[in-house]
Amino acid sequence: MSNENQQPTPEVEQNPSSDKVSPFLSSPLPQGAPQGQQQSLQQGAAATSTASIPKYNLPRGANTGNVGETTHFGFQTVSSDDKAQKVAEVFHSVASKYDIMNDLMSFGIHRLWKRFAINMSGVRRGQHVLDIAGGTGDLAKVFSREVGPQGHVVLSDINESMLNVGRDRLIDAGCTNVDFVLANAETLEPFADNSFDLVTISFGLRNVTDKDAALQAMYRVLKPGGRLLILEFSKPVFEPFSKLYDLYSFTALPIMGKLVANDSESYKYLAESIRMHPDQRTLKGMMENAGFQSCDYHNLTGGIVAVHRGFKL
Repeated sequence: MSNENQQPTPEVEQNPSSDKVSPFLSSPLPQGAPQGQQQSLQQGAAATSTASIPKYNLPRGANTGNVGETTHFGFQTVSSDDKAQKVAEVFHSVASKYDIMNDLMSFGIHRLWKRFAINMSGVRRGQHVLDIAGGTGDLAKVFSREVGPQGHVVLSDINESMLNVGRDRLIDAGCTNVDFVLANAETLEPFADNSFDLVTISFGLRNVTDKDAALQAMYRVLKPGGRLLILEFSKPVFEPFSKLYDLYSFTALPIMGKLVANDSESYKYLAESIRMHPDQRTLKGMMENAGFQSCDYHNLTGGIVAVHRGFKL
């Protein structure tokens, strides 16, 4: 696809509060916010508990796109402007138990799904990676190792509670090539055009109100030749299996959520949000409409999960 209409990457002014400016930012970090790790790994993990993470454009809900005045929050119909807040409440509630619940709900299989996605990413040494809705940082941790000291990873999420968990985990793991930024997937401010070799979003797209706007933003920040990778719950391809999956999702998940996270409603929303998410072919078409080329998808575990891939040519 021609890049004649691409806008040049804005020149970034030096942030007076920092010795350097991230090459991915189209605007400097807010005054007084530490750059890079936002809390300087060199100062030790103890400094992270009070350091602030820069916030950009939060929350915007559906205000960035042409979605209607109402949208779905699970099976409920809510104001488009209210959905972002409702999703935020879900993840603030479950952040501390999120990884434990993932292991329990998927019987550990989510680790294989993520490994498959990482293998499909084609990530190489020295590359720049943006992990959107990266939350607790399990993918970003692997990408940090794969790109090496000459590469760079940005872990981004709209939910501060989730991002704090990921930040602490990656700092404890000694990941010195990772930045942490609170940003809305629908705009991906403050990231500059043509900044990243790889953009990933894992189990996060279904929570975005305006998915078309988010896909367009992902296209914008990718370099020509870069790829987008979406790992998300999808539609089982076998009808008998689909019925068993529904029974499990709508009965077992809320019970586990109540017992482990003391929150059954958030896991009821999880099951409902999966059912409301576009199926494999629909999402592929949405990616193509956003400008991505050579789009494909791979079903995992009978279509419970799918990995979608697209390229910016």
